[in-house]
Amino acid sequence: YKLTYYTPEYETKDTDILAAFRVTPQPGVPPEEAGAAVAAESSTGTWTTVWTDGLTSLDRYKGRCYNIEPVVGEKDQYICYVAYPLDLFEKGSVTNMFTSIVGNVFGFKALRALRLEDLRIPTAYVKTLLGPPHG
Repeated sequence: YKLTYYTPEYETKDTDILAAFRVTPQPGVPPEEAGAAVAAESSTGTWTTVWTDGLTSLDRYKGRCYNIEPVVGEKDQYICYVAYPLDLFEKGSVTNMFTSIVGNVFGFKALRALRLEDLRIPTAYVKTLLGPPHG
């Protein structure tokens, strides 16, 4: 995953959903690989070839781990920052957004521990949330 999903040169956009994950990799897994794995598993990454791979642009939809910082005072813990493009998510669905970001990644074997620490939802996405229909 590191070569595709770890992109330290990426500059975030105002329309990106930004997540900060506290990551503890398994022994022997470098933080860049762990951060890339989080970005991949919570967006477009998969362990198998999918026939639809040729129909869409990975660059348009993939999550990107763009920064990794060690957690001060904690051994082998890092904050991995991941940017997700809005096109990855269904408009107006908080459930879809959270399921995509945190639904599958917490069981990933390359990580000993993972916690979503912070999430920035851009105004462009918030405006698609219409609120409850009867209240």
